[in-house]
Amino acid sequence: MMGLGCLLAATACVAQLASALAPAFAPLSVRNLRLSSESDLALEPEGDFTIQESTDPTLLYPARTIKVPVDHFHNDTKYEPHTNDTFDLRYWFDATYYKKGGPVIVLAAGETSGVGRLQFLQKGIVYQLAKATGGVGVILEHRYYGKSLPTSDFSTKNLRFLTTDQALADTVYFAKNVKFAGLEHLDLTAPNTPYIAYGGSYAGAFVAFLRKLYPDVYWGAISSSGVTEAIYDYWQYYEAARIYGPKDCVTATQKLTHVVDNIILNKANAKYVQKLKDTFGLGNLTHTDDFANTISFGIAGLQSTNWDPALNDTSYGEYCNNVSSNALLYPETARLEKDVQELLTVGGYGKEVKTLTNQFLNYIGYVNVTQVQSCDGDQNACFTSYDSDFYKKDDLKQSWRLWLYQVCDQWGFLQTGSGVPHNQLPLISRAIDLNYTSIACREAFNINKPSDVESINKYGGFGISYPRLAIIDGEKDPWRAATPHAIGLKDRKSTISEPFILIKDGVHHWDENGLFPNETAPNFPPKPVEETQRAIKNFVQAWLQDFKKEKSGHGHGHGSAGVHDEQQVLGDL
Repeated sequence: MMGLGCLLAATACVAQLASALAPAFAPLSVRNLRLSSESDLALEPEGDFTIQESTDPTLLYPARTIKVPVDHFHNDTKYEPHTNDTFDLRYWFDATYYKKGGPVIVLAAGETSGVGRLQFLQKGIVYQLAKATGGVGVILEHRYYGKSLPTSDFSTKNLRFLTTDQALADTVYFAKNVKFAGLEHLDLTAPNTPYIAYGGSYAGAFVAFLRKLYPDVYWGAISSSGVTEAIYDYWQYYEAARIYGPKDCVTATQKLTHVVDNIILNKANAKYVQKLKDTFGLGNLTHTDDFANTISFGIAGLQSTNWDPALNDTSYGEYCNNVSSNALLYPETARLEKDVQELLTVGGYGKEVKTLTNQFLNYIGYVNVTQVQSCDGDQNACFTSYDSDFYKKDDLKQSWRLWLYQVCDQWGFLQTGSGVPHNQLPLISRAIDLNYTSIACREAFNINKPSDVESINKYGGFGISYPRLAIIDGEKDPWRAATPHAIGLKDRKSTISEPFILIKDGVHHWDENGLFPNETAPNFPPKPVEETQRAIKNFVQAWLQDFKKEKSGHGHGHGSAGVHDEQQVLGDL
């Protein structure tokens, strides 16, 4: 997706989109929407996609396709006019470890090209489970993403089939009809073969719904960082940074954001708005909310942190080191000292000028390096979210439309500063409000009302629960507040049947990626990640034992937890 999580940062976000590891939701400038589409195209190689092991490039995963209906729901008026067309849904598989009777492990690729998920066949969670269970590992692309294209363009009319329900039906159709090349002589379809689904982020919620809605097809599901509660105004995105971030970084960000808001939102200080923009080097940016958005990206980088240095984005730590430093880190900003001191005073922090001056100058320096210097021309062209002509583009190169449409239509997750309670200082400007974050909804899709989050939350939301549905989240994940592990919810007992695991110090689906055997070391992966991945292997193996018992006539059916109900999920480690 352009996706869950990265929907905020400019430079860092585009890099994250290119890696296709953790998508996001939030206001991107038009330029970054355009760059996100270019990143999606860059993911698509010519010909077969070869994954190279650290020294031996022996694994080759050619893309396969299966024809599925464009419209699975001819009785639902939402999809009128209906169609009987089919399209090619892409998937990749690895049967290296398959043994007779083994499962099919399906990773739902979510809101990005499936190519970006192929690494998990080689050394991530799919590889681990396929090897441990004698199963076939699969990456299944989501309709409309990558090259799984049901329509000839991405016009709003033709995006009507881009819903979670339709994509879930695709995933079911795949399990009931697939024939794996080289294994055609075997019946590896559901329900005769146990299918286990895994997904992270949006895909985590997706597989949770899959297990609950289609329990006779998917024997089990692992929802990692699954945002099962759709929330329209998701101001809580920044709560993880506020609660778990470095305290000096959080405090500095809150105070400096408050200074900015006291100037741009207080009519009495209107004459200082231009001076504030000029001081940041953004004096030619017309819209004040665009300005507030452009300077907000640093604190949003928490989601992109990862335990694996190969996937870790360091921008969050770099931002915090900058904004919390009392030393002047950008000597070229020294000339702005008097201007900054005046702005601090006007912004209500005159008594803290001595402490905040260098922090403010470092903030300006950081924004200059990460944002301002990336713009060679018109600042509006670089940083605005207002561009009606751009939003009218709807050809197949405009992949930015896809996740945004899902956001605007059903999922919400608009990340605002305005939604933060008034007794709490926000980490991004209150000028970033619902009106601003929904610009694309109105301009690109003519959606002028809040997202239909109830169409998602009817499947369980925070309370979703089902036998053989695992809920796994990261303690410090910005998306935790939209999962069953949200702070304030009642904790659940974790069992083999319904694992409920919170990864200590973890962020966004940290259990998904893995290492080659020669890359491991003591405490690498970190113990909480290693324990979680071992627990996943254990409970999936237990689920498969339940499947064998049921097929032999000794089980309890899909609605039962099986014979492992009361075992603690970590107790077998």
